[in-house]
Amino acid sequence: MDTLFTENTKKIAPLAERLRPRNLDEFLGQEHLVGKYSFLRRAILTDRLGSCIFYGPPGTGKTTLAHIIANQTNSFFVKLNAVSSGVADVKQVIADAKSNMELYSKKTYLLLDECHRWNKAQSDSMLEAIEKGYIIFIGATTENPFMSMTRAIVSRCRVFEFKSLSKNHILTAIDRALTDKENGFGNLDIEIDEKAKMYFVYSSGGDARVALGNLEIAVISSDKVNGKIVISEENARELCASNNLSVDEDLYFDMLSAFCKSLRGSDADAGLYWAHRLIKAGCDPLLIFRRLLAHASEDVGLANSNALVVSNSAMQAYLQMGKPEGLIPLSHAIIYVCMSPKSNSVIEAMHNAMDDVDKTFDGAVPSHLKNHNYFNEKRESYKYPHSFGGYVEQQYLPDEIKDRVYYIPSKNGSEASIKLPDWKLKNTNK
Repeated sequence: MDTLFTENTKKIAPLAERLRPRNLDEFLGQEHLVGKYSFLRRAILTDRLGSCIFYGPPGTGKTTLAHIIANQTNSFFVKLNAVSSGVADVKQVIADAKSNMELYSKKTYLLLDECHRWNKAQSDSMLEAIEKGYIIFIGATTENPFMSMTRAIVSRCRVFEFKSLSKNHILTAIDRALTDKENGFGNLDIEIDEKAKMYFVYSSGGDARVALGNLEIAVISSDKVNGKIVISEENARELCASNNLSVDEDLYFDMLSAFCKSLRGSDADAGLYWAHRLIKAGCDPLLIFRRLLAHASEDVGLANSNALVVSNSAMQAYLQMGKPEGLIPLSHAIIYVCMSPKSNSVIEAMHNAMDDVDKTFDGAVPSHLKNHNYFNEKRESYKYPHSFGGYVEQQYLPDEIKDRVYYIPSKNGSEASIKLPDWKLKNTNK
């Protein structure tokens, strides 16, 4: 039950804490986890949720969802931080949880923030309580638990990955703050420029806590005009000056386009510049990795297939290391992709094949390629390539397009050594 002291504490708490969603209907984002028909939502509503680990970027709702779970299930709720708690704290929580179970038949949820910081001894002290059901453990971390936590704990938990909040989620959070009369600024006369809102959105990097923190400072520090608090585009730009750039949506996509074209154009300096400028603006590095992976096949392709391997390895390294160290393998991969020889033969072949699929979707499979047994295959004249030294000319496409050639090797990099058979060369129009 709230007391005078908890009410006073709540009034002076940061805006993000005051506006923390209280139920699943107020919860923003993570539709893949708590959507209408999701497993996690059903488990929460039916009070069947076991121990779990929430991991993902900061400000995406991990702690909030843990609070909602405890409220929804009418259970006891204890919160610890792995940085400041030890084995003695855990033992006390377990003892209280066991007592509450025996006296009140109520479960205890333990939310452990920064759970990846626990060592093996601290983790092991929790195992028995989890197994016997005294404690429903919810770990919250920004690190990949499969890499940063003990296997004993992870094996006893379901792991749920949280994603950065979208632009619309952040806008919703800002609008709630401006209209909420109990915990937000609904009782104040505030005029805010729409472009100012977008500064708060893009400077947040998908973190609602950052966006609401900036909004709160803006409300406190902005000038009043005829009794009205006016938050202009200029106010927001100054407040978000640490990003050192405009975060207009058009510019955001222009920068992303510039990054992609720099990769294709083999300009490593420009590729690095646009990538790190995007990150400075709040862009998730994983989005940059996804574009890098795509261009490793689209623009480098078989001219240097290692570009895809290096890009994927760099992304895995980033997932393990996080920022800022993980930006080193990102930069490594960007330079590698930029300086690799270029070939678009893969994407050209893919598009050509897809066009023919649309045109000949009902084309029959050649008889000698159908799923026959060995003796029927011999009768149907299927030529087993290994019987001919590993390669033999025969028809593999439907009759309508039997002579079509999609893949034509470029003369760049490793791809220059790839030779088409003579019968295919005749159909390349070269």
